[in-house]
Amino acid sequence: MTGPLVILIGPMAAGKTSVGRALAARLRVDFADLDALIVEATGRSIPTLFAEEGEPAFRELESQTLARALTDCDGVLSLGGGAPMHPTSAELLRGLPVVLLEVEERIAARRLSYGAGRPMLEGRDPMARWRELAEERGERYREVAAHRIDSGHGSPARVARTIIRSLQLPLPADPEKETA
Repeated sequence: MTGPLVILIGPMAAGKTSVGRALAARLRVDFADLDALIVEATGRSIPTLFAEEGEPAFRELESQTLARALTDCDGVLSLGGGAPMHPTSAELLRGLPVVLLEVEERIAARRLSYGAGRPMLEGRDPMARWRELAEERGERYREVAAHRIDSGHGSPARVARTIIRSLQLPLPADPEKETA
C-alpha cells in the first residue's frame, strides 16, 4: 500500500466525513474516518475518551492511530478537527495529499445545530468555542495542507468533484461506457 489517496482536514462542520464518503464513492476506494478508527480500537466513544483520559492523552492516541492509518489506508482518510495539532501528527502529514476543507462560520453554525457529542464545543456558547478553535488551528491547517477547498457551498458530491479536479485524480473507468 502507498497510503491514502486524499487526507481531509478542517474545522468541525467542514464536512470531512460526508465529503470523504462522497469522494471515496466517486473514486471507488475505501473511506476511513480517524475518529471511527479510534473508537474501533478502544471500544470507547470520543466523548468518553475525552472525559476519562483528557485531551492530551486523546491527542497522543489519535497521533498513534494516524500513523497506522497512513500505512493501512489507501483510499480517503478523514481526520478529526484537532488531529493536525499534535506535533507528531503534523509532521506525519507534511508532503502528503492533505486537503483543507474550509467553511464559513454561518454555515458551520447551521451544520453544528444538528449534531451533538462534540467534546471540544461543550459549554455555554458553542459557536464562540468554534471560532476560538478555528483561529487556534487555522495556521496549522494551512501549514500541512497541500490544497484548500471551500466545502460550505454545494453538496458533498459537488465538493468531492471539486477535490477530484483540484488534485487531478484519475476517475475509475465507467464499465457501462466501456461496453457500449
